[in-house]
Amino acid sequence: MAVLSGMGGFYVKRRPRPYKARDAAYTVGGNGGWVLASRPGPYPITSQQKKVRNVAADCGIKKGISKADLQKKMVDCVGPKMRK
Repeated sequence: MAVLSGMGGFYVKRRPRPYKARDAAYTVGGNGGWVLASRPGPYPITSQQKKVRNVAADCGIKKGISKADLQKKMVDCVGPKMRK
C-alpha cells in the first residue's frame, strides 16, 4: 500500500464488512479486501455563491475578523452590493 499512497487523487479504502441484524436469520452483505478509489471532485459553484464570494472579498470579510467589524461591513458594504 505504500506504493499507492504516492498517487495523487487516489486512496485505498476498506470494502464493506458483512453484517447481521439482530432479527436476521443470517449474515448479509460485505466483501473482503480493499479497493482503490478516487477522491470526489469539487461541486460546481452556483451564480449566487459566486456573487456572495466576490462581494465578501470586495468588502474585506474573512476568517478571524471581530463581530463588530463584520456587522459594520455587512451593513455598510455587503447590503448595498448585494442589492445591485
